[in-house]
Amino acid sequence: MIRLQQLCKRYQLGDEPVQALDHVDLEIEAGEYLSVMGPSGSGKSTLLNMLGLLDTPDSGHYWLDGTDMMTLKEEARAAERNRRIGFVFQAYHLIDRLTARENIELPLVLTGTEPSARRPRVDELLTRLGLERHANHLPHQLSGGQRQRVAIARAVIRKPGLLLADEPTGNLDSHSGQDVIELLEELNEDGITLVIVTHDAAMGKRARRRLWMQDGRLLKDERDAGH
Repeated sequence: MIRLQQLCKRYQLGDEPVQALDHVDLEIEAGEYLSVMGPSGSGKSTLLNMLGLLDTPDSGHYWLDGTDMMTLKEEARAAERNRRIGFVFQAYHLIDRLTARENIELPLVLTGTEPSARRPRVDELLTRLGLERHANHLPHQLSGGQRQRVAIARAVIRKPGLLLADEPTGNLDSHSGQDVIELLEELNEDGITLVIVTHDAAMGKRARRRLWMQDGRLLKDERDAGH
């Protein structure tokens, strides 16, 4: 599904250049569940941004289902991102004036999906995620765990093949965090490819494949037996 070849990215931090990604090679098969771990500044989030087509490398290649994303213009990359990739962030990024239902529905509205087709898909996710009683609540009326479930529903409403999660439980208590990670794992069991960036070693070890990064490089790639 994904192949990265010699991916490099450098940022300027004041007077100092920072090598955020240093000749990264990586392959991810469809349906995998992997975590990316490492200290702050190791390149984890930069790698996730590259996978999500939110940023472009200085050099190297990124093939997604056989297409080199680096050969596409920005508009075409944005279309691929919207069609293929879902995002879950630590900070939720919900729209305050929209209800839970409206936040979940928004990607379908933006792509012109007919209302008659939108409603059953939103209802299905609200029920699956235990949010049906909160459908008409605004974000400030929801708990942190509920807001993150709304964010996850919004991320998967268009049925992307790849779900990228950056510290998805970082703002949650342990109980809510457990619920969220179990939900993400259920989505992976349904076939979605799941990549989680985390500082939490216990969460990272739940993944069937675990990457460790430092100074923009992949230090270790560990898989469970049979995967």
